Amino acid sequence: MTIPRILIIAGSDSGGGAGIQADIRTVTMLGGHAMTAVTAITAQNTLGVTAVHPIPGETVLAQIDAVVEDLGVDAIKIGMIGSAFTANLVADRLEALDVPIVFDPVMIATSGSVLADDATIAAFGRLMDLATITTPNLPELHRLTGKDDPVEAALHLVGKHRCAVLIKGGHEEGEALADALIEEDNMTSWQGQRIATTSTHGTGCTLASAIAVGLAEEKELATSVARGREFVRMALLEAPGLGQGAGPLGHAQVRLDVGNGPRLNQATVTAKDYGKSVRFYRALGLKQIVDSPDNGYARFETWGGATFSVHVDSEEEIAPSTAVYFECDDLDERVELLARVGIAFEHGPRNQPWMWREARLRDPAGNIVFLYKAGEARRFPPWRLREEKAPQPTGE
Repeated sequence: MTIPRILIIAGSDSGGGAGIQADIRTVTMLGGHAMTAVTAITAQNTLGVTAVHPIPGETVLAQIDAVVEDLGVDAIKIGMIGSAFTANLVADRLEALDVPIVFDPVMIATSGSVLADDATIAAFGRLMDLATITTPNLPELHRLTGKDDPVEAALHLVGKHRCAVLIKGGHEEGEALADALIEEDNMTSWQGQRIATTSTHGTGCTLASAIAVGLAEEKELATSVARGREFVRMALLEAPGLGQGAGPLGHAQVRLDVGNGPRLNQATVTAKDYGKSVRFYRALGLKQIVDSPDNGYARFETWGGATFSVHVDSEEEIAPSTAVYFECDDLDERVELLARVGIAFEHGPRNQPWMWREARLRDPAGNIVFLYKAGEARRFPPWRLREEKAPQPTGE
């Protein structure tokens, strides 16, 4: 497979929470290649937008042409468009491209700042005519149709523009949330609980870009939306808590939770003594996230989000050849510190023929544990099997 190539047509957010910056992080974390056509430069942070500088429409088109002609494109995400003139120019150019288009009709920032005037909103119709899916929030859906009932409003847009509409329930009150994908001949809904956080800046941008990656990978629309919702929810849970207002999401930690194919992110070893095992793995530097001594079960989180657990089973044999590896950039320093607090090593850090540097020890149950540093040799040793790569197409 070639990497999904996503063209993002949107505004820049100087605070890094929404716009082009959120789009690029989302596409990157989902394994795609993000390309951009910047429509506006904004001065903004978590508290609001203080300035907007629209990019000339001709320059927006030049950006689109530059990347499409050389790199090609598999899907397009449209966010803040800047002006009615630019919206119409972009619509003219995209009519020639036969790729999925996700249109997020940005009108008002999370902080309440207006990002589209009446003329620009009126021009949104041409973009919806081209879109595979439009993803308005509830105020935007009302502004586009004048209708109070979200389902009626969505059906109106579907009938008028022949694109699917995702009704996003984030602006509803209460703890229960519901999103609905309205298509010409189908409706799919999702329910969930509100995540208690003020770090909600960029949720719409993130969701639309995640959907675009799924469509670029030729996933079904509902599947793309479902994965996008999951990505947003994980990013909300991982939000770093920056800023004094509506903070940015935590895109950087989501890769192991949402993606294509099998992901190795959880391993369990047998323990014999719960307390000793918990103290041992905490001492190594793992963060404990589940503590269930009555069930003899503890789970730990490693940097990056992968998890590791121990389960007490007095009858289970300890496998003599199974080993657990924890990579540490500070291998030598960490081993020295652990040895000082009484952790016994079978051998300290050694350079190995397979280009890893390893230290070996055993946990209280006798499981073999390696602390190691491999760098690029972990995934890209000289003897790695070569993959046949399909040629990257250009143009449309």
